[in-house]
Amino acid sequence: NVRGVGYELICSSPTLLTLSELPTAQVWVHTHVREDALQLFGFLAKTEKDFFLSLIKINGIGPKVAMKILSSAPLSTIIGMIEDGDVKGLSGLPKVGKKTAEQMILSLKGKLVLSEEQKPRVGFAARADIVSALVNLGFKLQEVEKVVEQMAPTTEFEDGIKRGLTSLAGTF
Repeated sequence: NVRGVGYELICSSPTLLTLSELPTAQVWVHTHVREDALQLFGFLAKTEKDFFLSLIKINGIGPKVAMKILSSAPLSTIIGMIEDGDVKGLSGLPKVGKKTAEQMILSLKGKLVLSEEQKPRVGFAARADIVSALVNLGFKLQEVEKVVEQMAPTTEFEDGIKRGLTSLAGTF
């Protein structure tokens, strides 16, 4: 809802999960215009949006397939598979066959280096990414939020994941 006008955003599962728990949020939006439709895609982190934009440039991957890919695994895992040339791992993602996986590797390998402004930030953005990653690993949202709330506001993503896993290990 922006100044009395409601917009529908299509978001990845981790983004939707995080947004559902927040009273308000700031999201990055991509407007996808087609001849027969105007669609808005929302992202909590700029890195997720940038990766989405890279995916939809690949032949055979449209915005809906890109969203399914983003919903299927943490972004760092998907990028890792691309950088490792893991065709089998990428083929296990929804709507990604062997040819599409090979095309993803060919198009994106070595080009996904995150600039400093794209790396997960501390504070709100890092906390949202930490919550999303831990929930994707199978932990319950309420338990994850309790653990993340106890972290310092300056906790970086990788450190937050390590601390979260250590705290939540007994609750799985």
